[in-house]
Amino acid sequence: MPRFSVIVPVHQVQAYLHECLDSVLGQCFGDFELIAVDDHSPDSSGEILDAYAAADSRVTVIHLAQNGGLGPARNTGTARARGDYVLYLDSDDTMAPGTLRGLAERLSATSDPDVLVFDYAPAYWDGSLGPAAHPPLLGPDAGPAVCTLAERPELLRLPAFPWSKAYRRDFLLRENLTFPPGTYEDTPWNFPVLLTARTIATLGRVCVHYRQRRGGSILTTTGRRHFDVFDQYDRLFAFLGTRPELERWRPHLHQRMTDHFATIHSSPGRLPRTARAEFLRRARSHCRRHRPAPGTVGPPDTTARRLRRLLVRYGAHRTFRLLSHTGRARRLLGARLRTARSRLRTAIFRCHYLLQRRRPLDPRLAVFDAYGGRGYSCNPAAIEAKARELVPDIRTAWICTPAHAHTLPPGVGHIRPGSAAYWSALARARFLVSNVDLPHGYRKRPGQILVQTHRGTPLKHMGLDLMAYPAAADGMGAADGKAGDDTGGAGGMSGAGGTDFARLLEHTDRWDYSLSANPHSTLVWERAYPSPYTTLEFGQPRNDIFRTATAADVARIRAELGIPDRVTAVLYAPTHRDYQRGRQPWPDLARLVAALGPSYVLLFRSHPLHAGEDLPCEPPGGLIDVTAHPSVEELCLASDVLVTDYSSLMFDYANLDRPLVIHAPDQEAYRAARGTYFDITAMAPGPVARHEDELIDLLATGAHATEHARARRAAFRRRFCPWDDGHAAERVVRHVFLRAGPPAVRGRVLSASAPPPGGATGRRAGDFGGEMPPVVPLDERRPAPTPGAPDAPGPASPAQLTPLAPLAAKDWWSCPASASSYRCSRSRATCASVSTRYSASPSPTSNS
Repeated sequence: MPRFSVIVPVHQVQAYLHECLDSVLGQCFGDFELIAVDDHSPDSSGEILDAYAAADSRVTVIHLAQNGGLGPARNTGTARARGDYVLYLDSDDTMAPGTLRGLAERLSATSDPDVLVFDYAPAYWDGSLGPAAHPPLLGPDAGPAVCTLAERPELLRLPAFPWSKAYRRDFLLRENLTFPPGTYEDTPWNFPVLLTARTIATLGRVCVHYRQRRGGSILTTTGRRHFDVFDQYDRLFAFLGTRPELERWRPHLHQRMTDHFATIHSSPGRLPRTARAEFLRRARSHCRRHRPAPGTVGPPDTTARRLRRLLVRYGAHRTFRLLSHTGRARRLLGARLRTARSRLRTAIFRCHYLLQRRRPLDPRLAVFDAYGGRGYSCNPAAIEAKARELVPDIRTAWICTPAHAHTLPPGVGHIRPGSAAYWSALARARFLVSNVDLPHGYRKRPGQILVQTHRGTPLKHMGLDLMAYPAAADGMGAADGKAGDDTGGAGGMSGAGGTDFARLLEHTDRWDYSLSANPHSTLVWERAYPSPYTTLEFGQPRNDIFRTATAADVARIRAELGIPDRVTAVLYAPTHRDYQRGRQPWPDLARLVAALGPSYVLLFRSHPLHAGEDLPCEPPGGLIDVTAHPSVEELCLASDVLVTDYSSLMFDYANLDRPLVIHAPDQEAYRAARGTYFDITAMAPGPVARHEDELIDLLATGAHATEHARARRAAFRRRFCPWDDGHAAERVVRHVFLRAGPPAVRGRVLSASAPPPGGATGRRAGDFGGEMPPVVPLDERRPAPTPGAPDAPGPASPAQLTPLAPLAAKDWWSCPASASSYRCSRSRATCASVSTRYSASPSPTSNS
């Protein structure tokens, strides 16, 4: 006997039926049956169902001889059900990934209640999903795990959707509950279910994506079919009359009925104009017929709701319509007032900012931001920590939302984005350090120093290089700016026609310094963001921790994440696809966990643009969702292996000298849509998996950790990690903060191989806050210890290194790691072209 019976009534939904059925059959929990009831559909739905039944033994199809509606079709499916629990799913909706497993776990945790109520979210025609519908009522803190309706009467306020609940089949048989025919068949089903259930549990998880059709549903179309609601409430109160023990619920049901009548009457487009007065007269009659006994007090409610119910009970059609129009006018006026208030607030802050600009700069104030206010992380965090350590009397402040304020270390000020303090800081801070773009309203003052740290080594095309990729450029304002793409720095510049490249250049002109991790990044940034800033090729400050972390640090992080001892932790961190909306092409995580077995644990790190999405599936063990973890660097330290696709995280992870696997199932599509600076599969830091089976084989057999893989990883590290020796943040702080003078000559690339030249500002090298720390040679570096190993293995010897594939002509910018120092002679007009190669650019000096 299966755990679940999923019943899908089908009528004239051939356009959506495949998606609906696939959402059920693709669940990672397989103990279910799917019963599809063809309600004499005139289109091809019946043939589609038969094809699915022939291909999958879990599918049972029932063809009805005549159309009877949703209620009778559901009854037919229920009669054939064999599962412990019954679920209903409308054939144009979809079941969210991982739903059945989540329901099974919740049912087991709550001792198999009669009814489990779960949440849902609207799914719109453009592919986007709305938020969960009822988190306050269904969330984990909303009430006891298991209850009765008497303990939580507020559950009666939930919409009467039968597909938002799981029903124990024995309970349905015990209470002899069935659906009636008609349009509003949900009403006399939902309330008896809640009233007669002995135990009710809730689950604050979105389990159904409720399709919002552009043409509306049957309940939002105009016609007299809406008068069916009166017959349905007659059935409900007739049921109540047969159960004297439930009579105490009459006031609650009477209120729900009155509210339902008011909603139908006031909703535009439901009732014909000529039938509105008649509908309200019928509503008045029903309210009198089913009213509670005199003196009975219903549940408390707002004055507005009580007034609306009073008008319905008296059948005051004209007054009700007048108040409805007044309410709509009030809401429209409120929306306009909110818009005006927002504009006034913007104007006030603008004036405040202009006044603050008249005040002198604060030479001790440094303001930091990462990912547009998403907390203390990335390169700015490493630089901020080192600045507090090395710079006397500096005051640091961090821009972040209140939700991320807990990530700030002690002693760091908190600035809320968009506040008066925010604009004051932008106006008066001497130092500004960020990995995203500052707002367009910010105007850089003389004497201010703006450092753009970027967010990693670029593989995908960035900035002006996206001019040849309009699909990716159209979303650059979201992906490359506040939302937190893997790399880049100037974002948030999308207009109605796509990315505003002129504004992008205007913003990059504000930079004084552009931080670069390696020669490849230097060439890309100066091509993609051609402005007269100074490039600091000092390495990635956020990677310093990979050299300074101890074995105790690694053990602590693994314990905090719940990683068992002597288990291999695989960090899976995919990037975002510009060409694909909605859920990304992740592998089957449940299958991956099952194939690897108990000696592995999978750490799943979603891209920030998909951080709000549920996992495709949540296996009972072996999978840890670490998307919300504030530090990706700590996740790298805790893991033994990295699996990624095109994320810049691979360049950082190479510093740890731990196995990497590139999973690139859609490389051709990704390169066509976004563009990449080189073919990562040809220069991979480890083995490449083209499909899911190959990925499983590489991990399960140990092919990801061979000597050949280690040698390629070492060659990759030599190319892309020349300066990541644990001192990158110190170099930035000593050069930018401790110089206490104007920036160096613009256009000059300062490499990590030497301190900045004294001739730039008339100072000697020793005047820059002390000598620059010398670069530790690659062969002498020791990364943080591998989990479970007291000492990290040394890097591969030069004799072990396998040369990377020769660079193609289009990969001219991927030069070997070198200490470069040269003046950029390119003009903006040349750099703004969409050519894929700039042959006239000066070649960096190479010592390799």
